[in-house]
Amino acid sequence: MVRTVVAGLDGSPESRAAAEWAAREAKLRGLPLKLVHVWEPVPAPMAQAPLLGAETQQHWSERIPREAAEGLRLRHPGIEVTQEQLSGRPADVLVEAAKDAELLALGSRGLSGLGGFMEGSVGLAVVAHAERPLVLVRAGDQASDEHESDPVGIPSAEAPFRPVVLGLDTDSPDDAVIAFAFEEAARRATALRVVRGWNLPPYYVYGLSVDLTLHDGIARQKAAELTEALRPWRQKYPNVEVVEESRSGSPANHLVDTSRESSLVVLGRRIRRSSFGAFGAHIGPVTHAVLHHATAPVAVVAHN
Repeated sequence: MVRTVVAGLDGSPESRAAAEWAAREAKLRGLPLKLVHVWEPVPAPMAQAPLLGAETQQHWSERIPREAAEGLRLRHPGIEVTQEQLSGRPADVLVEAAKDAELLALGSRGLSGLGGFMEGSVGLAVVAHAERPLVLVRAGDQASDEHESDPVGIPSAEAPFRPVVLGLDTDSPDDAVIAFAFEEAARRATALRVVRGWNLPPYYVYGLSVDLTLHDGIARQKAAELTEALRPWRQKYPNVEVVEESRSGSPANHLVDTSRESSLVVLGRRIRRSSFGAFGAHIGPVTHAVLHHATAPVAVVAHN
């Protein structure tokens, strides 16, 4: 089976930005790009309406991916672009489409919430249940946003990439998540910033009020744990510059802050198998917050 980068497309600005990002990622990986548009058949009563009938809806549904593919071929010559129209419940179809993909890109409204395919339960269900890497791209994202400024201070896609950011929990690090982040940094020939946020246990609070050096000791311990977790990966990817950032405070806040100067934020999600019904609990508070507030594309890598 041919490996592909897949982008979910529904015609929204968010999904168009995701398709553009996916085309750039496909070029970095040397892979073809597939656009997937999900057509959800209208209920029988609506199909009787002259302007909302099934044939009219299907016509527009076919036009969206066809025209998007034509534009991507013009803007990204050399990349093989195909499109596929599928019918069914969008969440189910997109999760299934992601199974054979290198990764799936979807649109996100960022600060204003999740939009396009990311609207409500549909998008959150895909995030919670896709078992391949999933990248969320906000509307308005451009190639230049992921690069440093040129010598006169203007963001340029010809300048080096901004760093890739990895949010790492050293209590339960996963190889798949770490490897994905290192690979993305290597493809972009950029640095990898590894961010670990931590909070003091409640029983330390009284001790800190008595001994202010206790905080410094704990901070050194947390930093040492991060260094140790990354040691084998530094050896495996000697050409990737690694910047370790172990900070006290909310991991989500730190990641959102660093996203402003990054090309991609990478997070992990533990796979928990169940029905689509309880999707919210499967994303996690840190990932949920970063998805809504990060300014850079966010990759969510599922792991066991």
